[in-house]
Amino acid sequence: MKTAAIIVAAGRGQRAGSNTPKQVRLLGGRPVFEWSLRAFQAHIDIDQCVLVVPRGKHADYRDLIEDNVTVVEGGDTRSESVRAGLRACEIEENGIVLIHDAARPGLRAETISALIEAMATADAAAPALPVADALKRKSGTALSTIDRSELFRVQTPQAFRLKAIKEALGHDQDLVDDLAAIEAADGHVTLIPGDEALAKITYPEDHSRLEKLLMPTAPAPRFGSGYDVHALEPGDGVTLCGIKIPHTHSLVGHSDADVAWHALTDAILGAAALGDIGDHFPPSDPQWKGAPSDLFLKHAVEISRRAGWALTSCDLTLICEAPKIKPHREAMRARTADVTGLSIDAISVKATTTEGLGFTGRKEGIAAQASAVLAPVTLQD
Repeated sequence: MKTAAIIVAAGRGQRAGSNTPKQVRLLGGRPVFEWSLRAFQAHIDIDQCVLVVPRGKHADYRDLIEDNVTVVEGGDTRSESVRAGLRACEIEENGIVLIHDAARPGLRAETISALIEAMATADAAAPALPVADALKRKSGTALSTIDRSELFRVQTPQAFRLKAIKEALGHDQDLVDDLAAIEAADGHVTLIPGDEALAKITYPEDHSRLEKLLMPTAPAPRFGSGYDVHALEPGDGVTLCGIKIPHTHSLVGHSDADVAWHALTDAILGAAALGDIGDHFPPSDPQWKGAPSDLFLKHAVEISRRAGWALTSCDLTLICEAPKIKPHREAMRARTADVTGLSIDAISVKATTTEGLGFTGRKEGIAAQASAVLAPVTLQD
């Protein structure tokens, strides 16, 4: 593994005006810390997520999240909590670690990508916004203007090499942020463009302000399309939409070669802007040899939902001369419904031929195209 993300959620959040710590207060129907966690989990370049929680609360948080998240207890200060998170990182020493405050829920994929890219030439990187307001220093009754041209509001996540930040934070000190440790060691720090959505929840009014900022209106549904082709070879049948159909030939592929579900998986990932099936299940990886394609389809549905998008309908078209699809169409719809969680009336499966033209017309292979509609996850979801 190369890149880890640490979400620091170990504070008491007393200034936020609630008996409930700000990191677990609901924002848009889910805990504040979960916004950042989902953003990291959905990003293709993040290999490990570490959640640092208050002492004695490990079980409470463990029950709220998936098993693939590392949960550790923090300390009395922020720096102690960060050190606990760093000790839990399972990436290589030269790998990248992104350290993020759970109280900044507006994390976007673009910020994560920009930070990782910046680390190619820097010892550390962080998002930052210029200071827009005039700054004054008051001394008695006199005011003086402060030049703001070189001043920035620094946000999180902040990116580091694991070994470097471990060494920089190795002393018993509590810093205003982790970047200060690299600054003290004269490291090269790159600032990338910040994001107003990354504002921190500190005071009572911050929570409602971020709720309006992050969810001003419901986003429009998204549409994705997918296309896949597999060759035919002599065999005893083909698997399409999870249904084994007797045939004189079989489909060639690294997995079970379910061309229909492969196209649908790509359509879902495309609608959620999460890459394609090859990014998540590379054919060069031997663990996917012969794998049933319901694993791929379930994964696409789940990570899209974690990114805030729920599959609402899909349409699949199979392009082949044989076998006949219509006798198996209802079974294929029902099986797709089982895997995706959709009702069967939201799933269309149909077939066509190319009138004897091309590789499908010559019965050399089967092609499939799919479309998927994803809607934003509602507060009730």
